[in-house]
Amino acid sequence: MSFTVGMYLAERLAQIGLKHHFAVAGDYNLALLDQLLTNSAMRQVYCCNELNCGFAAEGYARANGAAAAVVTFSVGAISALNAIGGAYAENLPVILISGAPNSNDHGTGHILHHTTGGTEYSYQIEMARRLTCAAESITDAASAPAKIDHVIRTALRESKPAYLEIACNLATAACVRPGPVSSLFSSPEPDETSLRAALDATLDWLKPRERVVLLVGSRLRAARSAEAAIALADRLGCAVTVMAAAKGDFPEQHPGFRGVYWGEAGDPGARELVETADGVICLAPVFNDYATVGWTAWPKGETVLLADPDGVTVGGMAFGGFGLGCFLAELAERAPPRPATARETGFSPSRIAPAAPDAPLTNDEMCRQIGALLTPDTTLTAETGTAWFDVMGMALPNGARLELEMQWGHIGWSVPAAFGNAMGAPERRQMLLVGDGAFQLTAQEVAQMVRYACPVIVFLVNNRGYVIESAIHDGPYNAIKNWDYAGLIDVFNAGEGHGLGLRAATGAELEAAIAAALANRKGPTLIECAIAHTDCARSLVTWGRHVAAANARPPQPR
Repeated sequence: MSFTVGMYLAERLAQIGLKHHFAVAGDYNLALLDQLLTNSAMRQVYCCNELNCGFAAEGYARANGAAAAVVTFSVGAISALNAIGGAYAENLPVILISGAPNSNDHGTGHILHHTTGGTEYSYQIEMARRLTCAAESITDAASAPAKIDHVIRTALRESKPAYLEIACNLATAACVRPGPVSSLFSSPEPDETSLRAALDATLDWLKPRERVVLLVGSRLRAARSAEAAIALADRLGCAVTVMAAAKGDFPEQHPGFRGVYWGEAGDPGARELVETADGVICLAPVFNDYATVGWTAWPKGETVLLADPDGVTVGGMAFGGFGLGCFLAELAERAPPRPATARETGFSPSRIAPAAPDAPLTNDEMCRQIGALLTPDTTLTAETGTAWFDVMGMALPNGARLELEMQWGHIGWSVPAAFGNAMGAPERRQMLLVGDGAFQLTAQEVAQMVRYACPVIVFLVNNRGYVIESAIHDGPYNAIKNWDYAGLIDVFNAGEGHGLGLRAATGAELEAAIAAALANRKGPTLIECAIAHTDCARSLVTWGRHVAAANARPPQPR
């Protein structure tokens, strides 16, 4: 059997460590899906729609380091591009692969199905170029290897999504075999002169500063610099705070850890530490309106050192040409100890007293019981919305992972992402905290958890609407039609699956439901938690007030 373009792609994906790829079938990608199936090192995993497929791949990339989603042209890929935008915002190497019109149709004036009705088909790749770090269209077999390698190499190097479009008649075209994969992982050597200058400037900046704080940002993991950040924290001996989107990216049992810095919505003491320090070292932060609580918690000025994934700004100078990891590793060898802030205060997570077992279930009691389940081998995916604020108060043991999507902030992201994460890390205990409104956007992917026997524990907060939106700006548009959420599991099982749908209206009922969930290893368990609409984390109310004020700022003359 001759080697094909589709086989080349499959082997490259397997070589970079993918054991699965996600797919939704369509006539433009059917031959490609056949070719991918010939590679026994990868399993083809199916999703209910293309948006969910993209988010499932995004969740898989979080667990596995990279991912691939295969969709059809236009009607499929344009839907998936929403999730690809999320992968770009969240710095995840997801490769979106789209089937495309037959190469013979280009330039013929043919009007094809699944297009906008014109005779030119490049609009999709033009859209993809705005949301990816590399985009290629394969319309001949000879150029396929170079284009496939370019897309994969760039996605891995940049930790960003990439796009590949393959004409439907090219997937089976004869192609050379791929060589060793090592070339795809090469990275440029750092600019040593710039790196040394940045280190010297940083050491000069540190000399007069005693009250130094590290602030960990959400791009640290994508920069593959978590270990180097720990080494720097050990060397400095100073207090360490994390931004909300980075919770879980620095070990909370570290002696320097002092909680989440999120302005008025963060942990007690963290705001004072950061905002009174004479030196704040910001590691790969993203200072957007949500992270800064409506621009009220944004460290700036001469007391701030900004260490981004691709450069450092300190003392009024910018340095580039090197990665964050090598800068932090070198600084951890040379930085002077700065233990003052760590001596000033300790940190202990807030403790929630157990509620009476037969009392109506509250948000605090639900969070207390979920927090007690967290172990070093747990991955907790927290949906955009109230779940952000609920998980901030949970203590994460070393090894536990918290997955958030705070930059893209797509409501509904978490259900397919948790499914993808479960496929990528089946050895971990997978839990999902999602609100009822968000669940309604992407609920179908629980059916795939049933199909692939993923024992995800889904805590669904039924508080009758979009509470995060109500906290920012309330109105009738934040109410939703109630569902029988627990009852959906019987629909998804369809007499052959092993999912469980349970309800909890009291603490005792939630405790019993959790015990049943832990015993169910053959499929997902959805626990519908009945919570009053006005019962939410107090930090959400505070945060919502500031974000509302930022959104409502009147136009200013420019």
